[in-house]
This record gives sequence, C-alpha cells and structure tokens, in this order.
Amino acid sequence: MLSLLYTLLTHDCRSAAEAVGLDPAVGFLHRDRPGRPSLALDLMEELRPIMVDRLVLSLINRRQLRAADFVAAPGGAVSLTADARREVLVAWQERKRELRQHDFLGEKAPLGLVPYLQAQLLARQLRGDLEAYPPWFWK
Repeated sequence: MLSLLYTLLTHDCRSAAEAVGLDPAVGFLHRDRPGRPSLALDLMEELRPIMVDRLVLSLINRRQLRAADFVAAPGGAVSLTADARREVLVAWQERKRELRQHDFLGEKAPLGLVPYLQAQLLARQLRGDLEAYPPWFWK
C-alpha cells in the first residue's frame, strides 16, 4: 500500500512541479540521478505523513483491508488483490478531497491541491518573490 500510494503522490508532486515551471529532476534534499524526480521527492517529504502514511494506518486500523487482501508472489513480492487495490484507490481519492487549512495562504484547500500550492510557493521563493519557502503544516 505504501509503495502504491507513494508512487501516486510522487506523480502528483512531479506534475505540480512541472505545472509551475520547475524541473522535477533537480532537487535539494534528494540527490540528482537520471530518471529520478528528485524535486518531486523533495516536495513529497512534507506531504507523506498526512496524505499516505496516515491513510494506510487508517485503512488497517479500521480493518478495511485484511491479510487476505495481500498476495505473496514466489519471489517474495507482495501485492494487493484487485478489490483491495480498488479500495485503496477510492480511499486515496477521498483523502485528496479532504479540506485542510493552509496556514501561509490563510485558506482551506483540498489535500489534492496541496502539492501544486507547495510547488507554486517553492517557485515563488526561487524566483525571489518570497523570502523563504513556507512549509505546509497540517492541523
């Protein structure tokens, strides 16, 4: 579940970086490597706990997913059944619709928009419009 959702969040952060004119391959926290979206991974760091980690724990704690929803392959890989994957994706879309306060902007925004907002703030800071990058804190 974590791998699947981290992949989806990475895609959202990469798209957000590209949308505001930033190169998603050039990061600050993650080393640049061919094919690695380092900036997207950087943007993702502050979003992982609420958007992915908390969602996975909620799905497990509420028993929406059980051991039978996971299939182990002979090589040791573990994957979700089709129904479980659907359950996770529906929960992911619901999580992205949740509204949270963005302290710097002073408004509520859907979680799915936060990667774009943070990429936009980072771009403004890099261009000199903001003195410092305002990290996103969730409440």
